[in-house]
Amino acid sequence: MDVAKRLHTVEEYYFSRKLREVNLLKANGKPIINLGIGSPDLQPPQRVIDAIGSSLNDANAHKYQSYQGLPELREAIAAFYRDQFLVHISPMTEVLPLMGSKEGIMHISMAFLNEGDEVLIPNPGYPTYASVAKLIGAKPVFYDLEDSKGWLPDLKQLRQTDLSQVKIMWINYPHMPTGAQATEQLFEDLVDLAKANNILIVNDNPYSFILNSEPKSILSVRKAKDVCIELNSLSKTFNMSGWRVGMVLGSAKHIEAILKVKSNMDSGMFYGIQKGAIEALNCSNMWYMSLNSVYEQRRELVWKLADALNCTYDKTASGLFVWAKLPPHFKSEEFIDLLLKENNIFIAPGTIFGSQGEGYVRFSLCASTEDLEEALARL
Repeated sequence: MDVAKRLHTVEEYYFSRKLREVNLLKANGKPIINLGIGSPDLQPPQRVIDAIGSSLNDANAHKYQSYQGLPELREAIAAFYRDQFLVHISPMTEVLPLMGSKEGIMHISMAFLNEGDEVLIPNPGYPTYASVAKLIGAKPVFYDLEDSKGWLPDLKQLRQTDLSQVKIMWINYPHMPTGAQATEQLFEDLVDLAKANNILIVNDNPYSFILNSEPKSILSVRKAKDVCIELNSLSKTFNMSGWRVGMVLGSAKHIEAILKVKSNMDSGMFYGIQKGAIEALNCSNMWYMSLNSVYEQRRELVWKLADALNCTYDKTASGLFVWAKLPPHFKSEEFIDLLLKENNIFIAPGTIFGSQGEGYVRFSLCASTEDLEEALARL
């Protein structure tokens, strides 16, 4: 049987394909050090692990759960946004828990995009934004981000283009893969752009608390809920990537539309995971301090790795990665393949995040200091 035509518009996700190659090398005895993916290797808070364990004997633990999540989970999300971002949302109508924010990208796209609608997507940026747009028949329109402009969108240039067919604009700050941080002024200008052009801005915001002293939410801008929604996740902040816990926040009207899609595509999150998520969201600021102290040590070693490879990088960048510019005339994929072959070290080529990533590589901080020191010794 022929596959659906939509499958011809996308390829298998890069890391799905590349990690098969890396794992095959490992199986053949190669001592691979994986600095390619952002899968936290540290433990979640102990209180989170205790919560899921103690919840298993609750009367409702193994039943179907609400599509909207436990009321106490939504309340914990609302309190988290109030305390960390000074954003006030209704736990009843303005937040929807998700099985990871990646799920939310599909739900949001299905809720608001028709075939042929245009979607503004950052280049470089998370590949899933474009893949989902193609899968549902929308048209990805890439806006370039440049090092010389701090990896921020050129809104003056955007205003001079035809935005009449644009329905959604994806943004992602702190930015992955570059680690760039948005300014308050950028968020205000984006809200103005959205209002003037009837565009829904979606900020994908999972990296706010990793090596970043000033977490920001676009929803803190006045009247932002009229034209903006925000995705967030517990994966990076609380080392819970395998738990699949995310959230989308916005106006009741926007959340209601997304719920229509979600409730027809999956079921509610496992009860114990929700209980663990509540505990995570209630962590004190000591958690973020201890987490970032580990990442600071690792980042120092990754900077040394980048120096050893004659790469340059921005020491003010935040997030779970170090985005590094290669020496002149090097191609990203050729460079990482050579490093894998010669030194058994895997890093991500910048090109998987878009054409603007050519000439760059991305190092993950999700590796122990022992592995990072070993990688440095090999170089």
